[in-house]
Amino acid sequence: MTVITLGPEGTFSHELAIKLGCDPVVLEPTIHSIFAGVAAGRGEGIVPIENSEAGGVGETLDGLMVYPLSITAEMYMPIHHHLASLVPLDRIRVIYVHPQTHEQCSGYIEHWKVPVIHTSSNASSAIEAKKTPNAGAIISASAAAIYRMPIVAEHVENNPENTTRFVRIAKNPGPDCRPGKCSILIDPDADRAGLLYDLLGVFARRGINLTRIESRPSKRGMGKYVFFLDYAVNGCTDEALRDLTVITTVRRLGCYPRIEVPP
Repeated sequence: MTVITLGPEGTFSHELAIKLGCDPVVLEPTIHSIFAGVAAGRGEGIVPIENSEAGGVGETLDGLMVYPLSITAEMYMPIHHHLASLVPLDRIRVIYVHPQTHEQCSGYIEHWKVPVIHTSSNASSAIEAKKTPNAGAIISASAAAIYRMPIVAEHVENNPENTTRFVRIAKNPGPDCRPGKCSILIDPDADRAGLLYDLLGVFARRGINLTRIESRPSKRGMGKYVFFLDYAVNGCTDEALRDLTVITTVRRLGCYPRIEVPP
């Protein structure tokens, strides 16, 4: 099965696809184009959905809102960032960095006091830095090797336990394979006092563990939000969803297993 993920070569998404043994791998320049490719039937996709330091990935959440696709698996990968450059650290005058990477490495970036230019991916950071005199890029070790950029500062992430959660997306739900987690999208039909309390109460009364809840602008005006919920599967989850649909609009994004990532 073809897997579509974020390029160019050397992104963390690309590195994950290689570790999982995906073949062939198609690299797209944006997360939006990954969703479009999966929706068009060109393969399955692997996209980052949240990071332990920087939180949810907005482009992925927006893609789940727009495209009628399913989450079929999740993967967790440790993320380590390095500053790479063709010149020593004290000669770097600009740093290219992806916005999510910026958040994950904000402490070091503030300390260096060097101007930052955001890019579309970590691999793009390496490409732009190589074209710019006295520039650096915050990238992975694999990207530094691919683009032949010496690492001048190692492990510049704020947290040594930095981890990104990825999900696999597909046109159809995954097979019934004892999923451990489910994801849903809640789009409230009304704005009223106690709505969120009522929504969460459906799960709390049944002892269902909500592993993540995140709001995202609905794109329909200021103050209008949708909610992404992840929850651990137990014997009451179908009953909870039936009650939830009485209160609000619910879209099931999928129930899925966790795939372990090889070191």
